[in-house]
Amino acid sequence: MKIIIGNKAYSSWSLRGWLAVKQSGLHFDEQVVPLYDDNWEQRKREDDLAPSAGKVPILWDDDAVVWDSLAIIDYLADKVGRDRYWPKDRVARGMARSLSAEMHSGYVALRRECPMNIRKSFHDVTVSADTRTDAVRILQNWAEARSRFGQQGPYLFGTFSAADIMFAPVVTRFVTYGFTLPGFAQSYVDAMMAHPWMEEWYAAAAQEPWTIQRIEDAAR
Repeated sequence: MKIIIGNKAYSSWSLRGWLAVKQSGLHFDEQVVPLYDDNWEQRKREDDLAPSAGKVPILWDDDAVVWDSLAIIDYLADKVGRDRYWPKDRVARGMARSLSAEMHSGYVALRRECPMNIRKSFHDVTVSADTRTDAVRILQNWAEARSRFGQQGPYLFGTFSAADIMFAPVVTRFVTYGFTLPGFAQSYVDAMMAHPWMEEWYAAAAQEPWTIQRIEDAAR
């Protein structure tokens, strides 16, 4: 298998897709492509990226090509077993899927106003009312998942799951933009940040030579 991802410093969807492949336990190769540089328009029309119209992440598995992080999770869950990605308990699994789908389609204000930028740390950032509403909704969902199903470990449903994969970029945003979090949420963020795969991603991002200026300027 090969997964093509964008800049690790900035690409939230790539982080999800990469974590999903790591969770599979299967061997894979990765290819990082710099987003929005001078060659981007040409690169996204090349063979490996053409099926997704340049959207990353995109997973190649022999003749199968899958893009969109949630689709990659579902594809890999079919390949290696759904219990590797979703809670075994039926009720918990239903909630995990709902939270993941809400993350996939929602929180537009938070995404727009606080783009992922894991090499930066901003302080005293003032966010809009819409972004605060998004953050409160996320914290409510985290609180319910942790209180109902998180007793067996530090993640949303105890053990690391697709729900944690989907919320990983939000964790980085809360860190980057200095969100003040309640204790349970800060503990979850700390656990996510200490996950070996997150540490590996951060270390690789620190070595990237590329910058996207509009994201660098987001909190100014």
